[in-house]
Amino acid sequence: MNVDLGIWKKLTKLIIFLLVSAALLGIALWYLPLIQQNERMRKEILALDNEIKKEDENHKRLKADIEALRDPRTVERLAREKLNFARPNETVIRFEEPLTNAVAPGSPR
Repeated sequence: MNVDLGIWKKLTKLIIFLLVSAALLGIALWYLPLIQQNERMRKEILALDNEIKKEDENHKRLKADIEALRDPRTVERLAREKLNFARPNETVIRFEEPLTNAVAPGSPR
């Protein structure tokens, strides 16, 4: 025997739908801070990965510089260029930029 409940059947379905929707919305709002924290952490991981790549490149460059300094000719060249060293009985001639009468921009006359 089927009893026609009419509008009550439709209202019951609507209330069940609304309860399920409210439950899903509640779960979504419950996990929203966790999702935002996850997003922030992913961005931080990407930034740290980029920093690691930069530091790896810097490490390779410094390691190459150290390897170059193991060669005595490189050390001698650097000592001559940076420290103005010379061998005994050797004359060092330095060339300097000529002085001009031009006034530097932003300086008082």
